[in-house]
Amino acid sequence: MLILRVLLNGPRHGYAIAQRIRQLSGDVLEAEEGSLYPALQRILIEGWVDAEWGTSETGRRVRFYRLTPDGTKQLKRELKEYGQATAAIQAVLRLA
Repeated sequence: MLILRVLLNGPRHGYAIAQRIRQLSGDVLEAEEGSLYPALQRILIEGWVDAEWGTSETGRRVRFYRLTPDGTKQLKRELKEYGQATAAIQAVLRLA
């Protein structure tokens, strides 16, 4: 969900995705290489992102990921499910 949300604002390469997640979370969340790239591969296979090779700001050859229309739909589904789960957890914490 976080990867899809970051890509909603435009294409990014893997390292930039990880940096953005860390930045937006106030350095609390970290998308480590060992989990980020397998997740990117999975959502690429699902058709939620497209990828193309390009050059990073530092001149390195990198793969840029872009959200697809199916990825936008998936993000909406995941945000809805997240909202429902969060509300349920809050209800238990409040009422227990």
